[in-house]
Amino acid sequence: MPEIEVPTEHLHEHIHHKAHNNGGWVTKVALTAALLAVLAAITALLAGHYANEAMIEQIQASNQWSYFQAKSIKASVVESRVSMMQEMGKEPYAKDLAKMEEYKKEQAEISETARHKEEHSAMHLAMHNTLAKGVTLFQIAIALCAISAIADRKWLWFSSIGLGFVGTVFLLLAIF
Repeated sequence: MPEIEVPTEHLHEHIHHKAHNNGGWVTKVALTAALLAVLAAITALLAGHYANEAMIEQIQASNQWSYFQAKSIKASVVESRVSMMQEMGKEPYAKDLAKMEEYKKEQAEISETARHKEEHSAMHLAMHNTLAKGVTLFQIAIALCAISAIADRKWLWFSSIGLGFVGTVFLLLAIF
């Protein structure tokens, strides 16, 4: 019985060509995912830094407002003493009047420092929020890379590149 030979050279070439092309594409997807992971890590690190800075600045602002309150109580005590002296028809002590002015000046400086700390805290929190959006976009882009390689859908890979680009914009907005 004669052997039937099926020409398979064309099939082998087709399989080799397909494997080479998909292997190259999958390699590009893997490199894209790796790059996105690096950007996500950097962005997450910066987001954490700015969150910590916002919290520290807010704590410092709260401390300043507590200090302001303490000075306010001291000023009230001195002001009461001055009022009592005036009610009794006596001249208030010069040192009490000077102390009242000193407390008012100190309170103005303390409140300015507290407001400055609050502004910095808000700025750091805004930067954190911007970076957090970038991290989210990078994570979604990484997931889309994996799905695109598994499902063999290039449009998902292109979508991941687009999301990675937007994530990079958020990263650059926060840095600059």
